[in-house]
Amino acid sequence: MREGTRKNMAQTILIVDDDPVQRRLLEAAITRSGMTVVTAPGGQPALDLLSGPRGDQISLMLLDLVMPDMDGLQVMEKMRGQHPELPVIVLTAKGGIDSAVEAMRAGASDFLVKPASPERITVSIRNALKIGTLTGEVTRLKKKTENRLVFDDLIATSGEMKQVIRLGQRAAQSNIPILIEGESGAGKELIARAIQGSSERAGKPFITVNCGAIPENLIESILFGHEKGSFTGASDKHLGKFQEADGGTLFLDEIGELRLDMQVKLLRALQEGEVDPVGSKRPVKVDVRIVSATNRDLAERVREGLFREDLYYRLNVFPIFVPPLRQRHEDVPALARHFIARFAAEENKAVTGLTPEATDLIERFTWPGNVRQLENTIFRAVVLCDGTVLDVCDFPQIASALGVELQGRRPNPMMAPAPAYAPSLHAPMQHSHVTPAHASPYALAAMDGGGHMRKLEDVESEMIRLAISHYEGHMSEVARRLGIGRSTLYRKLKDLGLEQHIEESEEAKRAAG
Repeated sequence: MREGTRKNMAQTILIVDDDPVQRRLLEAAITRSGMTVVTAPGGQPALDLLSGPRGDQISLMLLDLVMPDMDGLQVMEKMRGQHPELPVIVLTAKGGIDSAVEAMRAGASDFLVKPASPERITVSIRNALKIGTLTGEVTRLKKKTENRLVFDDLIATSGEMKQVIRLGQRAAQSNIPILIEGESGAGKELIARAIQGSSERAGKPFITVNCGAIPENLIESILFGHEKGSFTGASDKHLGKFQEADGGTLFLDEIGELRLDMQVKLLRALQEGEVDPVGSKRPVKVDVRIVSATNRDLAERVREGLFREDLYYRLNVFPIFVPPLRQRHEDVPALARHFIARFAAEENKAVTGLTPEATDLIERFTWPGNVRQLENTIFRAVVLCDGTVLDVCDFPQIASALGVELQGRRPNPMMAPAPAYAPSLHAPMQHSHVTPAHASPYALAAMDGGGHMRKLEDVESEMIRLAISHYEGHMSEVARRLGIGRSTLYRKLKDLGLEQHIEESEEAKRAAG
């Protein structure tokens, strides 16, 4: 799971204008840019819409300044209580300096004078959305750094995650030890951070320890600290993680990986509320709230003798299970939109959302790597996308895994895409006999059916055909993308017996002219 704000919802633009003709023109221009539009004929209807069930879906308001029932400045003043972060672009026929200054002081992101071109409106909207997304990210990161992240900052629309949040909010009201269980990448640490941020320890230290990543010879020193000269190389006194977390929360991630001898010392620290730094003559009192997490079945490890039963019961006082992403499909589109908005802003891309087909695709996928896999997949799709929305073809591995055909769709810019989800380094290597031709419907096969290298002429012919299809017969663009002159392209088409493409291109020109 990842943190979210209003910007995580679909990119829906609210047009507020009393002129029906202006509303239709603006709606047509914005819809063509790939965004969803809702309209309101005046200030009060706009406020009613914002306060209704669809209000949280609106990403930006395009607001007329002069309206009979309520002017734009009054609308902005009244909406700021409930929607302080909603970007507003003021659009008016009166383009005086005073009006612009007044609108910007009232909180408008931009000020446009009618009639504004569709391109200018689209650019203004995208800039405002980008600034809003980045502002939200900065706010989120600041709250995370200050250990004040709360459950309202998380994206959780599914019933399963709402139950997790209810349990987390109950747990935050006390210092009870919590064990968060769930698969890797499901969002266990974010739940732990939200518990801290919703408790009386908000703003206090939140120290994370990955128990499976600490070298065995350093576990005790890292957890409990050491005195100067207590062992070879201990040139200075070192505070352990328990002392660093004093007054706050210690998050013990992958607790099931902790070796048995350290489990005994951890149990004593939890029971006594004190730690024994290596080389110290006396214990040190600590006030720490313990939140543990594991992707293992700790009860099974107890039965196998790999985890102490007494420590298990000490940690597992208040269990919370975070379901994998495949069990909460309702969260997938909202998470995807959040990642699209964030990465589009970070990478300066014009991507605003997903097509219905792409949304259906990612909802059907099981996401074995959970939210972490979804995040990386969206990141890659946004970077490679040349359009304004992500389509099925921007997720070739997901489509392939689900058996979805990509023929006839816009090809992905990468000819041989990398895996969207990398398996664990500890997983056994799986040998594959799949040729590059089967890796993606748009990949070029290097070998023929008999296992021999294909002729360069055949590969070149296929590459040119693919380029012509991808750029819809625009020969200048095909030549430019292939790095050759247009005359060279025409010569190659004739040499390869593809003259019909030249005729089709010329015919299309005449029809357009």
